[in-house]
Amino acid sequence: MSTVTSITIRKYRIQDLSPVVRLFTDSVHELTAGAYDETQRYAWASRTPHLDTWRERLESLETLVAEEGSDLAGFISYEKDGLIDLVFTAPNYARRGIASALYHEAEQQLKELGVTELKTEASVVARPFFERHGFEVVDEQRVTVRGAQFLRYLMHKKLDA
Repeated sequence: MSTVTSITIRKYRIQDLSPVVRLFTDSVHELTAGAYDETQRYAWASRTPHLDTWRERLESLETLVAEEGSDLAGFISYEKDGLIDLVFTAPNYARRGIASALYHEAEQQLKELGVTELKTEASVVARPFFERHGFEVVDEQRVTVRGAQFLRYLMHKKLDA
């Protein structure tokens, strides 16, 4: 496992929309196959995503992207109140520190805004990532997305002042 040391983290721009959505879709279909069946993966990430819906969603969030050279390696989206909404890496950048680098940058920005607690609704696959970063499970939830059942975890983390 090699880590990426030459990444750049910057704010999301509208021209990132298609690459971000493609990264999300590829990540769900390739990196979660061990935890979710095909029906669940297609419910979670359509192979024909609606870019208008994604544009609206990302416009309502703070989003940071990580690049290595011209490659989009990952992204994180969060609300200014401390809700971490999305954290995804490109399949070829998985387990190389991209998500952690993005998370640390987002946490720092949220601390600067005075946020004292972070929350997320983590998938089965994301739970260990968030636990490694100090989050604890508050509740297990069963949700239905486009007819498919999912288990997710409401998690939180207190931030030091």
